[in-house]
Amino acid sequence: MKSLIVYCSSHGTTEKVVGILSEHLAGEVVSVDLKRDKTIIDLNDYDTVIIGGSIHAGMIQRRIKKFIQTHHHELLEKDLGLFLVCMRQGELAVEQFNNAYPQDLRKNSVALGLFGGEFLVSEMNFFERQVVKKVDGITADQSKLDMDAIMEFASRFNDLKMKV
Repeated sequence: MKSLIVYCSSHGTTEKVVGILSEHLAGEVVSVDLKRDKTIIDLNDYDTVIIGGSIHAGMIQRRIKKFIQTHHHELLEKDLGLFLVCMRQGELAVEQFNNAYPQDLRKNSVALGLFGGEFLVSEMNFFERQVVKKVDGITADQSKLDMDAIMEFASRFNDLKMKV
């Protein structure tokens, strides 16, 4: 089986997660960063599609939203996975996830993942550093990635591939 991971990464955390997933998913894995890669994606080339993004100012990246809108009906026909990288936890993280991805795609997914996140202050611009400092009191890099959740997500897809 051939898998596609479509994502946006602002400061590198989502890209890091995609790298981890790519290493642990069975079969061929192609990853496309919607922020950098301008290639046209033909979803017919893939059995599995995974979409991931991160939360900034309470919202997922615009390019992820546009990709979902453009390919919505095709995505409903795929083995689909959705993940989110965010520093919030509990109900707020779930709310952000639900706002990021349409309900019908969430219901149709093989796996859903909330992977924690990172504040990479060293990668932020001045404005972003000020906002993170004011809102969260963070002034230095901080990581709360949930490796167990990432591995469980990959395992669900690998189990699916074993059944085929």
